[in-house]
Amino acid sequence: MVLPVLVALTLGLAWVLSLAATQVRVVDAARETARAAARDDGTGAAVALGRRVAPDGARISISDDGATVVVRVRSTVQGPRGLFGFLPGVDVDAEAVAATSRSSAGAGRTSMAARLPWSSGSAACW
Repeated sequence: MVLPVLVALTLGLAWVLSLAATQVRVVDAARETARAAARDDGTGAAVALGRRVAPDGARISISDDGATVVVRVRSTVQGPRGLFGFLPGVDVDAEAVAATSRSSAGAGRTSMAARLPWSSGSAACW
């Protein structure tokens, strides 16, 4: 009676760990892509750099208004299979904003902030 509960608990914990690992990879991909796009590496090169870090199947979008680059990366984590196949996937996403090297505020330096879905503010990263 206890063994099935322990197996279900173990599967649930493994799934939560995979969510956390995917969130870290999505945040890293957004930051790397934003940095590359802000350095004028080109959109294709920036997305390619982000895809190296992002989980398989992640969607990367870039918007550039001239002064800042906003990158949003989204990925879906599927639930455990088998008896838990009915569970839907969970979307994880991250957004990173970087000042372009073309902007006068940057003065040749790329600054960056990332917004995490669970935080109310933004964390700065240089």
